[in-house]
Amino acid sequence: MTHPTRRRWIQGAATTLGAAAVAPQLFAQGGPVKVGYAIARTGPWAAGAQVSQEPNYLLWAEQVNAAGGLDVKGARRPVELIGYDDRSETETCVRTYEKLMGSDKVDLILPPWGSGANFAIAPLANRFGYPMLAPTALSRKLIDMNLPYFFSLLQQPDKMMGALVDMLVAQQVKTVAIVYMDDLFGLENFAALNNALKKTGIQVLERKSYPLGVKDLAPVLRGIKDQNPDAFIGITYPPDTLLVSRQSREVGFNPKYFYASVGTAFQLYKNVMAANTEGVIGMGSWNVKTSPGAKAYFDAHVKKFNKEPDRWASGHAWAGLEILQQAVARAGLDRKALRDVIAKNEFKTILGPIRFEHGENASIPGTVSQWQGADFEVVWPLDRATAKLVAPKPAWK
Repeated sequence: MTHPTRRRWIQGAATTLGAAAVAPQLFAQGGPVKVGYAIARTGPWAAGAQVSQEPNYLLWAEQVNAAGGLDVKGARRPVELIGYDDRSETETCVRTYEKLMGSDKVDLILPPWGSGANFAIAPLANRFGYPMLAPTALSRKLIDMNLPYFFSLLQQPDKMMGALVDMLVAQQVKTVAIVYMDDLFGLENFAALNNALKKTGIQVLERKSYPLGVKDLAPVLRGIKDQNPDAFIGITYPPDTLLVSRQSREVGFNPKYFYASVGTAFQLYKNVMAANTEGVIGMGSWNVKTSPGAKAYFDAHVKKFNKEPDRWASGHAWAGLEILQQAVARAGLDRKALRDVIAKNEFKTILGPIRFEHGENASIPGTVSQWQGADFEVVWPLDRATAKLVAPKPAWK
């Protein structure tokens, strides 16, 4: 069993005490609402988790407490976050949630990061009866398990890959090459991509898997460059997204359409690739143009952390927190009642209205985004676009 990171716990406690000090009359009598979670602060999952999830948890708790606490069926109670480092280890993640839900009996849980960790924790949360709103789980297999307490906020592989292929067809792309990581996320997205491509006339010139933690993809990229595909598709985690982008530039591989994700939507990608982000496409679903709420959230995130949220899962993470907050206001902390409210109602979020069908986000379609200047613009589908697709991709600088 890992120990909580003291700095994180103290930060949550200080937020609670600070809010009580400035507005004690707003808090109703009663103890804090204990909200537990495990998240990667170290290890290979940390790059995504510390962009897309934990900062949102901290910002949410701060904002809720500053407003007088969490509305629990009309009574205001402070939020106390109890966060652990799962060290990017599935076993550690499972043991942590067993403790949080079993012996600690926290009031609510927030989800871990990534498809693999969610796949491990969702059945456990279902057994203990804790609603779990997951913003970084891309797994049709997980959805198909029909766990009544599990709710997926991200668009699933069939939707995301279907949207990408629809866009490529609309652009009259003839040939593609694919690389993908050999894990749950990579395999499911690769399968969904293949299924979507089979319904088109697009020819797949290369399909190449690679192991998690890969350090060099240059030989693969040189081979793909020789085949001169119209489009490149990388189903990649953040470190690999940067690797495949840098090495494509180094070997002079610059197809008309260059897609890599996840991590393309991160400010880190923009910081590292600088002007070479221009025209790169990937998984994204929102930006500050999506709604006034999205702009307010973006500005608050930048103010607190001095860095931007990513333009995909961060928005879904925040939407999940909004949904949880609205559901607790209606149902209180009775977890069965809470689960029923989430399953049966539509909620207002920064991404627009969201409702669930069989645990899946039924409101937001698959999307594609593209770096254009300073922002990651939604370019597909057209009815959710914040900008038009720029094609072909400019040459690497």
